[in-house]
Amino acid sequence: MGRVLLTHALPEGALDSILEAGHEVILASPSGVDLLSMAPDADAIVCLLTDRVDADVLRAGAAGRLRVVSVAAVGYDNVDVDSARSLGITVCHTPGVLDESTADLAFLLILAASRLSSSAEDDLRSGRWGGWGITDHLGRDVHRATLGLVGYGRIAQAVARRAAGFSMEVIHHSRRDTKSPGYVADLADLLARSDVVSLHVPLTPQTHHLIGASELARMKPTAVLVNTARGDVVDEVALAAALRDGTIFAAGLDVYSHEPDIDPVLLQAPRTVLLPHIGSATTSTRTAMAQMASQAVCDVLGGRNPAHRVP
Repeated sequence: MGRVLLTHALPEGALDSILEAGHEVILASPSGVDLLSMAPDADAIVCLLTDRVDADVLRAGAAGRLRVVSVAAVGYDNVDVDSARSLGITVCHTPGVLDESTADLAFLLILAASRLSSSAEDDLRSGRWGGWGITDHLGRDVHRATLGLVGYGRIAQAVARRAAGFSMEVIHHSRRDTKSPGYVADLADLLARSDVVSLHVPLTPQTHHLIGASELARMKPTAVLVNTARGDVVDEVALAAALRDGTIFAAGLDVYSHEPDIDPVLLQAPRTVLLPHIGSATTSTRTAMAQMASQAVCDVLGGRNPAHRVP
């Protein structure tokens, strides 16, 4: 039987498959996990996107008994996949299971940012609201607006399905022609046409700061930007400047470049809805993510091909 290192406690029921298979579970200290020292004694690591599994950790693990790193997240940019591949360590992730919950959250941000709900609520709670006024808290309509999706994977398509209920025109851009209705080959064209731009791309060297000052300048001054992908897909300093200068109307963010630290320029930017990376934060979804990550460990240690191996 194998030894499985958990970097964090997981939801109830998440470890059933590991325990039923007879594997030993080691939970890292609440004060933090020293992956470099613990990796060599583990056959498997179940980690979160906040755990940096770099080349040093993987080499240390490969020198011991490490065979698989399973990330309870759809993204896996926290793992040095190239190093893992060269060392013969399998990397797994949890796509699909969080699509609908993350799409719900993306659409929440579309609505909240477009209608300025955070600043309106802040006025009410702080006592600044003086009663109904015909020119107060004027946001932008979501119904019948044009929604531009950057990336067109499962989460983006789930957002598109929700947009249909608001009679939105949905267009999308991706690196390759999707052959689907609404495909826009040029990102700049999509940005110029959209009333709302929602980002759904993985973080890669090609998508780092995909949305910067020049891209924001191509958007309508009435447009809203939503990011539930990865923080570094957006140049946060440029975004804050665009909001401050009125280059775009509003933004809704659930992800940031240096989580959990948030750049002060974003905190001070007007017309923003800022959430603490809660895209998949429902009990059923987070449990399912952890169960999928655990099952991947069981498959690898049991000599089976895991369902969601990172290529």
